[in-house]
Amino acid sequence: MIEGYGNLVIEHFKNPKNMGEIKNPDAVGELGNPTCGDIMKVFLKVEKNKLGEDIIKDIKFQTMGCVAAIATSSMTTELVKGKTLKEAKKITNMDVARSLGKLPPIKMHCSNMAADALHQAIDNYEAKNK
Repeated sequence: MIEGYGNLVIEHFKNPKNMGEIKNPDAVGELGNPTCGDIMKVFLKVEKNKLGEDIIKDIKFQTMGCVAAIATSSMTTELVKGKTLKEAKKITNMDVARSLGKLPPIKMHCSNMAADALHQAIDNYEAKNK
């Protein structure tokens, strides 16, 4: 085990879910952290459900960064896939961190980036589709 990280963090780092790129995405969110050098990109494919709500049909991410950056990106995609945009907007950095379990305090900024990149992608989608 990598010192300071919980088993779920390590699992999402070693076997990230939804890693990759969506060709012709409906929206993209991208963030970088100049302090640590992490870069995250979130791709969304959005579809209307039977109620006319926008749902996240598919979500992928590309992250260049540390263990925590990759794990939080992976967990964020798992938390929101299939949810409405309204539900996904409610996901916070603390939700991501709690879902992963043990994340070193010094790495909490990574969960901020993952949630923020998601929110940016949703904002970009909503701005394009007003």
